[in-house]
Amino acid sequence: MRGLATPITYLRREVFKSVAKAAYENWDVEQIEQIPYQMIEGDVPQYRESVERERQIVRTRVRLAMNMDLGDSCDDGFTSDFDLETLSTQVVSKDLLKVIPHACEACEEKSYFVSNTCHGCLAHPCISVCPTHATSMQNGHSFIDQQACIKCGKCYDVCPYNSIMRNERPCVAACGVNAFTKDDQNRAVIVTEKCVACGMCMVNCPFGAIMDKSEIYQVIKCIENHETISAIIAPAFVGQFGDKISPDQVIDALSALGFTDIKEVAYGADITAVNEANEYIKHVPNVIPFLATSCCPAWKTLAKNELKEQSNCVSDSSSPMIETAKAIKKRYPNTKIVFIGPCSAKKLEAAYGDLHDYVDYVLTFEEVNAMFIAKKIDLSEIEPTSHLNDASKDGRGFAVAGGVLKAVENCIRTLDPEKEILIERAENLQNCRKMILLAKAGKKNGYLLEGMACPGGCVGGAGTMINQNKASGHVNAYARQSEKATAFESYEEKSK
Repeated sequence: MRGLATPITYLRREVFKSVAKAAYENWDVEQIEQIPYQMIEGDVPQYRESVERERQIVRTRVRLAMNMDLGDSCDDGFTSDFDLETLSTQVVSKDLLKVIPHACEACEEKSYFVSNTCHGCLAHPCISVCPTHATSMQNGHSFIDQQACIKCGKCYDVCPYNSIMRNERPCVAACGVNAFTKDDQNRAVIVTEKCVACGMCMVNCPFGAIMDKSEIYQVIKCIENHETISAIIAPAFVGQFGDKISPDQVIDALSALGFTDIKEVAYGADITAVNEANEYIKHVPNVIPFLATSCCPAWKTLAKNELKEQSNCVSDSSSPMIETAKAIKKRYPNTKIVFIGPCSAKKLEAAYGDLHDYVDYVLTFEEVNAMFIAKKIDLSEIEPTSHLNDASKDGRGFAVAGGVLKAVENCIRTLDPEKEILIERAENLQNCRKMILLAKAGKKNGYLLEGMACPGGCVGGAGTMINQNKASGHVNAYARQSEKATAFESYEEKSK
């Protein structure tokens, strides 16, 4: 639903904007408690059956947007455990994604029903295949007895007119790691130990019942309290803030927010591409049977969890985010670093990954946009003075599905032109899991495997604001503007 102006989008962004204003204007707890009343005015409900339920949901959203847990959002005391001074340095927790109980509609987990397109055909295979006789003919059309149905889906598979529909919880259907269970009221619950924080459940929930914790408040306070704070921005940023907003305008807008330096993460992508190319040349297939890329944290976690004892087949290379941050910290060890990108999973990588000391905070494009609005920065009015030229065309292409493979493959061909290269990629964690299981079974030996948790790659991440196909076009056009074609060419220049 990215790119669509839905009520969910509006509410989510209004909460982010309010939290950003609270940080910029130093609101006290009493002012923060007024946010639900500012957003949900009057006594007539707009979205739910009652105004109070709407405000309860907003209260929970405010807590999560301020990097707090769900807490008690049933009354005006939802800020009773807020210590704003301590909150300003709060670290994001591992249970990053949360289901908002008041917002969850307890959808059916799975069900099959006959639509009005049923032709009442003579063959009626739906009846023949049903193992519990739940399907029958009534009034000339097929009918499914929900009490007798065991949700096997056999009728769905054989209907020649596709007249049998399957309903499934959107959050469960979007989750590629089976990280959902339910509570005693049949509401969805995320199992933190299984969740890889890709955020696809949040994107696909039509009731806006899932939200990730945000570090907007913490970043703004960090900007106010530190002299040097660097922003490193993922290549998927192009086009996210408007079709006519140039990359240079975005960079100047970030400077206006208070960032003292801005570098593109595609800089680190060039380093990652060369490192993974060297890994593939040295280790595949003599040491390890295949190599899985490492830039997508949700994919990397999934791959390691599935491979277990073969987890050494996942690249040891740091992600572009980490490589970019390392380069900055090497020169300016005391600077604070904020990654700005499309990804919710990066929040966990920055806080709990193997190299978590390099990136201090993570913001999504959606969250940064709220900061622009709260700060009254109109990007269209900016006369750009800055320009990024840190990376290659291939490095910037990491943001689009297939871009990592292309960058690494080009590096391999430069380093070892005789090396035979086998490649395969997958988008969405369901497909990624299938690919990695095939590799585990020995059917991808010799391959370089790229996995992307989100549709279209990073351009389809949970923190993006436009459709991934449109975003891909923007990124590809931006990549073509680079003065360096390949990651290896850029890497050599950095090494001088």
